[in-house]
Amino acid sequence: MNSSLIKSNPFEAAMIGSKPLLLDGAMGSYLQQKGLSTNDTLWTTNINHTNPDVIVLTHLEYIDAGANIITTNTFRTNPSSLSIAGIKKSSGYVKKAVELARQAAIGKKVLIAGSNAPAEDCYQVERILSHYKLEMNHKNHIDLLIDTGVDFILNETQSHFDEIKIICNHCDQNDIPYVVSLYFNNKCELLSGESLKIVLDFLIEHNPMAIGFNCISIELFFKTFGSIHLPARWGFYLNCGSGRPTDKIIRCGVQPDEYLEIVKNTMAYNPSFIGSCCGSNPSHTQKIREYLDGQNYS
Repeated sequence: MNSSLIKSNPFEAAMIGSKPLLLDGAMGSYLQQKGLSTNDTLWTTNINHTNPDVIVLTHLEYIDAGANIITTNTFRTNPSSLSIAGIKKSSGYVKKAVELARQAAIGKKVLIAGSNAPAEDCYQVERILSHYKLEMNHKNHIDLLIDTGVDFILNETQSHFDEIKIICNHCDQNDIPYVVSLYFNNKCELLSGESLKIVLDFLIEHNPMAIGFNCISIELFFKTFGSIHLPARWGFYLNCGSGRPTDKIIRCGVQPDEYLEIVKNTMAYNPSFIGSCCGSNPSHTQKIREYLDGQNYS
């Protein structure tokens, strides 16, 4: 890893005394809406190579809609996913995705978040990989993202405590700026069984840039509000899809106006960042941008 590329907290100042940062919306399901095919193992990874112009255009759409942060299309460029697909080297796949995001960001005042997903499927309860392989997967993927030039690591849809510990320890030891965003079940537990409170206590002790919640339903999100003490720096990007999260084709189930009402109901809790997840598109981002710009902030 090239330590010269490691940055301090890139949006700390923006989170203090200012409006929440606006994260972009869905990539994979939006590409599906555009008629592109996704892969069970690699999700949208191959589209970086087959249709790079579409990836750049998608990033630009979110930037034009008002996003402060765009997310690299690296949800499934991690070594474990590529290995399952018979690909031994991940560096070229990560580099391509980050290059496309950086191309879109030229001349724009936006941050680039490097997406680092769970080593295996997001909704998979029982893990197959050994602890060593989980560790190597996250360390290698995070280092590749940082070396290629992202501003911070967005460890998203994380649902297993062992992986969260690996991520936090590696980022802490190497001064890598990072966010951890959690996915959990209706019992407010990770898929690995730990309560949300235990995991939040652990994360607060490790002090990432922010702690997020993503891909959970709106109903579960508000149920969570009543059961936990929110960390000081937190954010969310909720599932806007119809059907189940595991559906292969994800369609919009929460319209931009509906999602904006959700956003409005969270503002009293002072989120540090806001975005939207599966099923969303730049129209959701634009609605949030218009609302945030109309508010008064100290």
